[in-house]
Amino acid sequence: MQNATLVFLLKGNPVSKVLLGFKKIGLGQGKYTGFGGKVKPGEEVTEAALRELTEETEVTVPDPKTLEYNAVLEFRFPHKPSWEQRVFVFCTHHWEGTPTESNEMIPQWFNVEDIPYDQMWDDAHYWLPKVISGERFQACFRYKGDNATVDSVKYIPL
Repeated sequence: MQNATLVFLLKGNPVSKVLLGFKKIGLGQGKYTGFGGKVKPGEEVTEAALRELTEETEVTVPDPKTLEYNAVLEFRFPHKPSWEQRVFVFCTHHWEGTPTESNEMIPQWFNVEDIPYDQMWDDAHYWLPKVISGERFQACFRYKGDNATVDSVKYIPL
């Protein structure tokens, strides 16, 4: 199973805005998601998260200690095993730079109450509110044969 990362930039306390990216290419094309990608061999998960965030937005996180580890999500696709992955999810309120469009993503700020769950992977409405609220957990999502609809969810608090 491939390891990957997602990073969410957050504004406000309590959180009022979240930065999502509209995926232009690759797996999830046409959907909103966080910023991240595959962990390279020999790379630490946090390093991968920071690298991917910068590649996809030109934003940097100067102090990696401000990157909050929130969740590990496993995605199971019984009818498309090549899509299966374990994703390490991080949030931060501290970054430098202005989120900028890349060849892969178009960044866009959303008010928390206006997150476009209907334009995201089906699993997002289960876990993203928990991440935004600061919960720490593991979860496993199994998809149906259509590879678009969640069939089952299991949570384990961290």
